Amino acid sequence: MSAEPATSGRLSFVTLQQFLDQLPPLLTMLHDGGSGGRLLRWVEPSELEDPTPYLPEGEFLLTAGLPFLGDGGSPASVDAYVRRLVEAKVAALGFGIRPYFDAVPEVVLDACRRHNLTLFEVPESLPFAAIGLQFSQLLETDNARVFRQLAETNRQLMRAVLSPKPEHELLAALVQRVPVWAVMVGADGRVRARGTSAGGSTAVELSLLEPMLERLLSGRGPRVEMDGFDQPGSALVVGHPLRSTRDANLGALILGSDDPLTPAQNNVVQSAVGLLELLVRQRTSGSLAPSQLATAVLLHPESLTTGGSKHVNGLKDLLAQSLSSTRSAPIRVLQGVKVDAPEWPAGDSPVRELLQWRRMFDTKLVEITDYGFAALTRLKVDDALLADVERLGWRLVIGEPTELTSLPAAYQRATSLRSRVQRSGQSLRADEVSWSVTGLLGREAGTLLAERLLHPVLALEPDRRDPLLAVLRGWLGENGSWDGSAKLLGLHRNSVRRQIGVIADLLGMDLNQAQVRAELWIALQYTEGLTGGAAGNGA
Repeated sequence: MSAEPATSGRLSFVTLQQFLDQLPPLLTMLHDGGSGGRLLRWVEPSELEDPTPYLPEGEFLLTAGLPFLGDGGSPASVDAYVRRLVEAKVAALGFGIRPYFDAVPEVVLDACRRHNLTLFEVPESLPFAAIGLQFSQLLETDNARVFRQLAETNRQLMRAVLSPKPEHELLAALVQRVPVWAVMVGADGRVRARGTSAGGSTAVELSLLEPMLERLLSGRGPRVEMDGFDQPGSALVVGHPLRSTRDANLGALILGSDDPLTPAQNNVVQSAVGLLELLVRQRTSGSLAPSQLATAVLLHPESLTTGGSKHVNGLKDLLAQSLSSTRSAPIRVLQGVKVDAPEWPAGDSPVRELLQWRRMFDTKLVEITDYGFAALTRLKVDDALLADVERLGWRLVIGEPTELTSLPAAYQRATSLRSRVQRSGQSLRADEVSWSVTGLLGREAGTLLAERLLHPVLALEPDRRDPLLAVLRGWLGENGSWDGSAKLLGLHRNSVRRQIGVIADLLGMDLNQAQVRAELWIALQYTEGLTGGAAGNGA
């Protein structure tokens, strides 16, 4: 995106210095309180002894000195007057010469210096009415400029929404026009996009924002949350929830600045919040990409493997849009199992769960199944996200990274692991599993197999049981070779033959069958917990 200079593009307001630049060079500044860049809301003449109840913040107050006549001119009275103006956040005081005073009283100047209030001497030749008229004209001109800026800013925000990375571009446009840093957080509490203010201030640590995020993501209805931190650009931190049409929390936008925003700047913030809500709603609830992808695959399933590169790349683009990803990013197959209640609760629509998984895994490709759900995601599903899922009573099979053409095989591998998750109640990562029979079977199922097949031997006394298990393990390991197993075990071949015969009788099995041998070999890998460890580590 093309970017304007930060100062020229920034939504602004009328400042005291801008106003003074428009006035004739007749005013004399007697004390500079450093308020030149301060927002100037209005110019108001008043001769009240205490005008502060009627003054808005940022007022340029004009007086001919009537409050300072008589006892009002005492040092204590003047000091109290000026102190009240400062507490009311008056931008400046203009003291008019004549009819009451020929010069600004020294006591007024001393009080303004003491309380650091900007003070001007207004000559008799410059009427208060002329000053007010000049401010009205400047304010009208500034309002027109702000309206033009708002229109251009809204166009810039809309262009950002249509970009390849809309959240990032939208925050970049926001911080260019409004003096804030910005952080967009998803429903899972993870940062999705950032924007740094033109002054270089960056967001506070996410850990400091966690209390605010918890309030934003757990509350309901339109609202804002506020906080502040003692670091540059974070004196005022405001959080806006991003909500679905049914008031589900889809994320949050958090902004930080040192000063309150002007109405025009708040207008831009509200526009950005609305556009971000549309983006997150579209991401989790609706898109044209999944329907196009489904239609193409349903009508031409063979195109995944036989289609030309142009067609396959088109499918990859549709898949990437459905996963909020890029064409080259890896994909993972997930399968979710509800360990404490495999069936959907009566009367509970699975649509709520489906939308929940869409938000958590940042994907539109979720299927409700008889065992729970299946999903495709670009996320790695780190330990924090897995913990969030498990707190809801679910366990996951997390597939290894794959690509479009390998998805069917990745799904089959995830399916082969699902039974282990159902039995053990523990989530599994496919890339951490040993792809062997014993690795896929799992300890719980393997122990059950050993207990069933080897029960007659396992029931013997240890001094009888353990030698027989050691002989069976050695003989099967040598593929039934009498000489090989005798040498391995340090026994005579006839002794091995005799003990194998005893085992066959006890088990009631024909040990010459390959399937029987295979099952016994697998069962022997899981005898450790049944024999106290001795037989499981046999020769």
